[in-house]
Amino acid sequence: MAEAARAAEAATAPAQSRHRVGRQVRVPKTAELVAAHLRRQIVRGEINPGDALPPESGLMEQFGISRPTLREAFRVLESESLITVRRGAHGGARVSAPDSDVAARYAGLILEYRGATLGDVYGAAALIEPPCARQLATKHTADDITRLRDAVAAEKAALDDPLALVDAQDAFHALLIELTGNQTLILLCSMLRNIIDRANAAYTVGATDAKAQKAQAVKGHRAHVRLVGLIESGKADEAEKLWQRHIAGADDVVNAAGPKTVLELID
Repeated sequence: MAEAARAAEAATAPAQSRHRVGRQVRVPKTAELVAAHLRRQIVRGEINPGDALPPESGLMEQFGISRPTLREAFRVLESESLITVRRGAHGGARVSAPDSDVAARYAGLILEYRGATLGDVYGAAALIEPPCARQLATKHTADDITRLRDAVAAEKAALDDPLALVDAQDAFHALLIELTGNQTLILLCSMLRNIIDRANAAYTVGATDAKAQKAQAVKGHRAHVRLVGLIESGKADEAEKLWQRHIAGADDVVNAAGPKTVLELID
């Protein structure tokens, strides 16, 4: 492979020239180079989700590698959830779409390792989500309002099912960010909401006062309904302030229910 040749050339360059750029370069393993090539094809849309990769024999010939090296490359891509591999006579590798849940799980692991609190996570959400509410109040379409109203209707239908309500309310938060159209914010917030959703679910399962829990859920639902009205009316300041209060209030409820850490994220 041309990539492997370039990496090898860099690694065998005179020590003096390597030292001029600071330090010796690590030579990527062949399996890493193969994984990188396939990864680029997937991310650039040259191979679509659901497509099967060529048979192992064809890939081995294409890259000039052994079966163990190819399978090592597959393991790299599997760990990134970019492919799924079925073993056996009718098996093979099939492409999967990059999934933000993978990033969310890894972010949760890092936060747990660092001893981050739920307050940290809610604090980040409080910095990101309210300006999004403001933006939508300033600029939105009729379809945006319809989708927001459908989301709060789904919440209302789930008011008597605590776990379903957690999912519905999380979906509303996700939609609020999605409608901004900012892909970076969408990814960042999906990571935060993944963590918050798990914390909310744990709080819901562990709640001992069902009446108080439902009252809190109804309060949250009403805040969502009111936000949609403010967005539709173009009241940007009020929408932003309402959402800041709403997120802060949810943080207080969940943190008061147990340890103020994200240490319950790892299964």
